[in-house]
Amino acid sequence: MDLGLTGKVAVVGGSSKGLGKASALALAHEGARVTICARTQADLNAAASDIQRETGGEVLAVAADLTTAAGVRSVVAATVERFGRVDVLVTNSGGPALGRFADFSDDDWQHAFEVVTLSFVRFVREVVPHMRRNGWGRIVGIQSTSVKQPVEGIDLSNGLRPGIAGLMKAIMPDLARDGITINLVLPGTFLTSRISPEAGRSPEGDQELQGQLAPLAAAIPVGRLGYPTELGSLVAFLASRQAAYVTGAVYQVDGGATKSNI
Repeated sequence: MDLGLTGKVAVVGGSSKGLGKASALALAHEGARVTICARTQADLNAAASDIQRETGGEVLAVAADLTTAAGVRSVVAATVERFGRVDVLVTNSGGPALGRFADFSDDDWQHAFEVVTLSFVRFVREVVPHMRRNGWGRIVGIQSTSVKQPVEGIDLSNGLRPGIAGLMKAIMPDLARDGITINLVLPGTFLTSRISPEAGRSPEGDQELQGQLAPLAAAIPVGRLGYPTELGSLVAFLASRQAAYVTGAVYQVDGGATKSNI
């Protein structure tokens, strides 16, 4: 299937590794020109080299602190300077600190709000004018299954991420009038470097890790952790022309682990 992404320009947040990198790779495979961004330039350079080697695509790597307004503005400005437009935004940020409600101070909540909520808000605010000028855009937010169902031990995420879904629903009708769709994907447990520093080094190694992590996967109906490419494929579809009638939707990608029926 041709997803109609050849020549489109995509900005992918938090994309030096893990699910963000997998999303950038999937978009590049479909012919999109991609801006990747994160804090560490060395990690970004390595990711850009990987994506270019695998896809032959054009990749811009921009180091920025995505928890700040200036950092987000710099990424979008660099993208427009290089490619002249923004067609696709994939928001992705590191998760807030682990822990229970009683563990956190006001400062912890404020920092988590910057990481989860304001990063999403700022990115959407920056790219929408560019998308409106073209009458076309795709926004995909990578969040967490805590949007649908609280996850034990991550109460900062449980408190903040559902609000992103509420905001997405609220702004969706206004965006739709200009040909812009906005959707969320909710990853469960994936085989990334957050789980093991060995993840992603080779298919054989990942198979071995899946065996080692079997106790962690025991509660997942499909019986294993997800592979980042599986989430990347959904992101690419939601960014495609074929997904023009899909907006305001929330997709869990978790091997069936979420029990909520909403």
